[in-house]
Amino acid sequence: MSLFNTTAASDRVLDLNDVLRELVEQGRMDQDTAEQCLAIRRGSANGQQHPLEFLAAQQIEDRTRPGKTLDLETLTQWLAALAGQPYLRIDPLKIDVAAVTPLMSYAFAQRHKILAVAVSPEAVTIASAQPFAHGWESNLTHVLKRPIKRVVANPTDIQRFTNEFYRLARSVTGATATDQKVSGIGNFEQLLNLGASDQEPDANDAHIVNIVDWLFQYAFQQRASDIHIEPRREQGTVRFRIDGVLHNVYQFPPQVTMAVVSRLKTLGRMNVAEKRKPQDGRVKTKTPEGGEVELRLSTLPTAFGEKMVMRIFDPEVLLKSFDQLGFSGDDLKRWQSMTGQPNGIILVTGPTGSGKTTTLYTTLKQLATPEVNVCTIEDPIEMIEGAFNQMQVQHNIDLTFASGVRALMRQDPDIIMIGEIRDLETAEMAIQAALTGHLVLSTLHTNDAPSAITRLLELGVPHYLLKATLLGVMAQRLVRTLCPHCKAPTTLNEDDWQALTRPWNAPLPTGAMRAVGCIECRETGYRGRAGVYEIMLLNDGIKPLIKADTELVPLRRQAFKEGMRSLRLSGAQKIAAGLTTIEEVLRVTPQSEQR
Repeated sequence: MSLFNTTAASDRVLDLNDVLRELVEQGRMDQDTAEQCLAIRRGSANGQQHPLEFLAAQQIEDRTRPGKTLDLETLTQWLAALAGQPYLRIDPLKIDVAAVTPLMSYAFAQRHKILAVAVSPEAVTIASAQPFAHGWESNLTHVLKRPIKRVVANPTDIQRFTNEFYRLARSVTGATATDQKVSGIGNFEQLLNLGASDQEPDANDAHIVNIVDWLFQYAFQQRASDIHIEPRREQGTVRFRIDGVLHNVYQFPPQVTMAVVSRLKTLGRMNVAEKRKPQDGRVKTKTPEGGEVELRLSTLPTAFGEKMVMRIFDPEVLLKSFDQLGFSGDDLKRWQSMTGQPNGIILVTGPTGSGKTTTLYTTLKQLATPEVNVCTIEDPIEMIEGAFNQMQVQHNIDLTFASGVRALMRQDPDIIMIGEIRDLETAEMAIQAALTGHLVLSTLHTNDAPSAITRLLELGVPHYLLKATLLGVMAQRLVRTLCPHCKAPTTLNEDDWQALTRPWNAPLPTGAMRAVGCIECRETGYRGRAGVYEIMLLNDGIKPLIKADTELVPLRRQAFKEGMRSLRLSGAQKIAAGLTTIEEVLRVTPQSEQR
């Protein structure tokens, strides 16, 4: 039936004529369009381009899917079905680069336009965009002494990842072979190889520079929020946190791991020689698209050397609107009724990584008009922002939150942001600033909004000062949002829904969606995150309950009466809107006694 199924096609390279004929035969395009494509190809200088890449560039409408074009991924899936081979969208996070690159040389991979994507004792999986070319198979099977499983992937990805993977592998090999004396300082557990000379490459070696550059670019492409480099005895591990979940990315030999950490310490202007004490630093760099990105570096001495974590701060976050952060219309009204006051204290609470800083920066960015002076004291400064005057806590010279606020008070501020209230001294300074007519924003680590009041009372803040200065508290969490490409409608279990929304007993929603998983979201079903908020305003109904021996339950009950929605109820609204799932809301929100 098809040219592709004839015996002559047992080892042939795809030809544009054959591909077009097959597409026309299957009704995916008409004959005129096919002839136009052939005419364009004849006049094109780029005759070496893969037929699928050429067709995808023409943006031809797919006649079987009105309104959609024959893009590269659609054409690759079509080709895989035609050839009877599995289709694969290459996800670099799921490939063990260190294991697949030694299976064949870069020259062999380039010559045949193939890439090993998985290896097991039973078989090696090879991706190719030429499913009918078999010339290389016998050679490779003979060398690997293992059967080969073939998959079809798009030619652009194969070319790109072949270059990336082999460049990285060359850098790691080159760095491992570099002849420099090892320094075991900082390793509490040394495994002594007698007679062997362990070498640590130079941190400024070109290979190490390459590895660090790759690490940054790769993290930006994968939307990572943190990069972890963790030394172990046998090898160092690199992990990325994406949408709040860690993924293994790569493993380096121990000496390469140490050199990568040294290189990053140099970039972050940290003391490279000091490996026994934790250190902090920062790096500003550019994404492949040219946007500026700031990274906060932190080292920690562990049993096998220094562990480094880099937090990636995207300045785009500062340009996000409250709507993009996940605020509902009602949330925003309540939040702005607090931030619009001329003086008082506003607290944002939640665990580390719940988006408190992002909320504060977004709020300050809106408040920082040319008429006001916004000053912050942070530990450390998370993102540099031109509209604020930012100061960093430095414990080595006794510049603490409390002494920083004292200094800021003499700087004629209108709005003060204190990174975190950790002790009574800082709390007292914040109250002092609020009493003298300033608007103070800060964070606190508590489970929910009402707990912030009892926490401050436990620190030793007098209840009458809290009544006089506190405007309100907002607790928040980040939930992963469903991937727009693959989420599917679902019917919720009534019992689960009632457990989530008790005691409000909201009706079962009809717009709920479930996580499915596709290539766009790396089979997780989720892509991106949004905030869920619990906002407690200190109004006349709540203030009388703030006493020296305040009980949390009546306080919480009154807050609910006054219109506060719990974190779980806020999450339930997002479930009803088809943005997230019950499992995700239950995972991140605390159970609060609402009765």
